Amino acid sequence: MANPSLLILAGDGIGPEVMAEVKKIIGWFGDKRGIHFDVSEDLVGGCAYDQHGTPLHDKTMARAMEVDAVLLGAVGGPKYDNLDFSVKPERGLLRLRKEMDLFSNLRPAQCFDALADFSSLKKDIIAGLDIMIVRELTSGVYFGEPRGIFPDNEGGRVGINTQRYTTDEIRRVARSAFELARRRNYKVCSMEKANVMESGILWREEVQWVHDNEYPDVELSHMYADNGAMQLVRWPKQFDVIVTDNLFGDVLSDCAAMLTGSLGMLPSASLGAPDTNGRPKALYEPVHGSAPDIAGTGKANPIACILSFAMALRYSFDLGDEATRVEKAIEKVLADGARTADLMGKDGGTPISTTEMGDTIIAALDASL
Repeated sequence: MANPSLLILAGDGIGPEVMAEVKKIIGWFGDKRGIHFDVSEDLVGGCAYDQHGTPLHDKTMARAMEVDAVLLGAVGGPKYDNLDFSVKPERGLLRLRKEMDLFSNLRPAQCFDALADFSSLKKDIIAGLDIMIVRELTSGVYFGEPRGIFPDNEGGRVGINTQRYTTDEIRRVARSAFELARRRNYKVCSMEKANVMESGILWREEVQWVHDNEYPDVELSHMYADNGAMQLVRWPKQFDVIVTDNLFGDVLSDCAAMLTGSLGMLPSASLGAPDTNGRPKALYEPVHGSAPDIAGTGKANPIACILSFAMALRYSFDLGDEATRVEKAIEKVLADGARTADLMGKDGGTPISTTEMGDTIIAALDASL
């Protein structure tokens, strides 16, 4: 059988630096585990604009549609702030999501024990946290029509955004959440605002339909999204998988992300429908941005990007045990005190560089054999 194919788009800022450490991990799997990937690389974001005058070349887009998974670093930077909106670096990422039809955004919030003190919440509330937020990514209020800013009849203006969902859009992201729950603890909480929004009523009814007809083995609960935000900071470990719409998912996933204390630790995945080989179209990326202020200084934390690759192992390549191997190696180096600059606590100490963190994780992987 052919090796799984992976397209690496390192992007801008710290993207190439953190991606270099991921490539070490990929090489380690080939050398030490006999697991090989057909890796290709290309440009996205500002670097693509510099080279091609567009944040994503058509040939790159075509390649992204062909591979089994795309791994992206970060895009953007102040150098590109004055570009026309249509060619800003972020448009490259948005095009990938749109044309690959990546409707299910997976945002895990996991707190490693060694970093429990970094959260703004009390340690007993956050220690051991491991939840997954599934956000619908291609519809809802960010895409609904009509939208825009228009003159009103009284000499002022009115801003309009339309919240719109269809049965199929809700059901497919619900299925994604239930499938994830079957890999975890068989528990899903669906969040919306069915008390004040018709789209919320439809959301609740369609998620319930999918549960009753296709996933009766998974426990399903419903919660209003505002209460969900409160519960995330009150007792987050009550949740396992949360599924919600585009707008509420944007807010709730950022809230959950900061429960863990550092954006440098957080991966994400955006998944589409299964391809002919049974694998979903997939894009994996760290939650953090391009951090141009520290680019080239060796201060970037590569763990979020490495964990994004671990998600690819689990959700695109059916290598869950190997994904766990990577996660445990990261847990080990953190427990042993390895810290990049973003993870330095009030007790001080000397941070290690991006490259040193990658090498330390490789050593922990070696020790796992």
